[in-house]
Amino acid sequence: MFIDQVTISVKAGDGGDGCCSFRREKHIPLGGPDGGDGGRGGDVILQVDPNLSTLIDLRYKKLYQAENGKPGKGNQMTGRSGKDLIVRLPPGTLVKNKETNELLVDLKESGQKFIVAKGGNYGQGNIRFKSATNRAPKKISTGKPGESCQLFLELKLLADVGIIGFPNAGKSTLISRISNARPKVAGYPFTTLVPNLGIVRLDEGESFVAADIPGLIEGAHKGKGLGHQFLRHIERTRLLLHLIDFSDMDSENILDRYRKLQNELKAFSENLFDKPQILVATKMDAPQSVVNLEKIKPAMKEINSSLLTISSVTGEGIEQLLWKIKEGLAADREKELEA
Repeated sequence: MFIDQVTISVKAGDGGDGCCSFRREKHIPLGGPDGGDGGRGGDVILQVDPNLSTLIDLRYKKLYQAENGKPGKGNQMTGRSGKDLIVRLPPGTLVKNKETNELLVDLKESGQKFIVAKGGNYGQGNIRFKSATNRAPKKISTGKPGESCQLFLELKLLADVGIIGFPNAGKSTLISRISNARPKVAGYPFTTLVPNLGIVRLDEGESFVAADIPGLIEGAHKGKGLGHQFLRHIERTRLLLHLIDFSDMDSENILDRYRKLQNELKAFSENLFDKPQILVATKMDAPQSVVNLEKIKPAMKEINSSLLTISSVTGEGIEQLLWKIKEGLAADREKELEA
């Protein structure tokens, strides 16, 4: 199951109390104070685990609590510090304070760590309070409570290329053709119910990550259909592939679907709408696709000059598409460096 939003509570460990103790040695009736300090409370640490791709492991456990520090002991023995608690999260997780909605950290890099709740400081034993005027203090200090808060975790997948389109446009077939992803592929709408990530390997050791999200429908930005809840997973991409099924018997539907999807992107996020797009006519192995291409190619080229034609079944146009993607990603990186 793919889970990309979850709320959890975290509680760092409390510091251990200091100890009130006095030396008890033979022939020393008035031994001085020897109470040790308590141990420090454990931290709650968030850590990126590249082997995770969903937040499902956090769905059923709502409280994550680090260990408390142990109290100090006599003979100036310090209490053991509480163990830190490591909470492992997939790359691309945004961590927000549930109450204030403040973004605490954006966890992107493999192994990246963030202390989200610090353990409480230790309490001091009575030996700390010995002075020239008080040789046998009974005073100690208690350990401080550890930090606690409620967190809202939101996963936004990290991909270079986002594959978008209406249901049954050929997105899953394409990603299974060009990458190591193996999504369910069938000839009916809404086959894809969760995002799929695939690594696409190019020549000379180059590669990029592609994300295929569930098909969008008109009104998606308002919550209609399956796709809107996954649009955030392509907000981090550098480039969008807009796939359009050209095998429709009515060529006017093709232009209409293009306009509707662009409107959905714009309504959801101007930033998403402004990303570079490659327009891809799919299912070119179907005779009707060839007919439609002849009819509306001039109009489509006017809308988007980067129109490419492919068949994921026969492999037609795939190599040219990959070259175009490589070129687009390189251009985006150059633009980023200049900025």
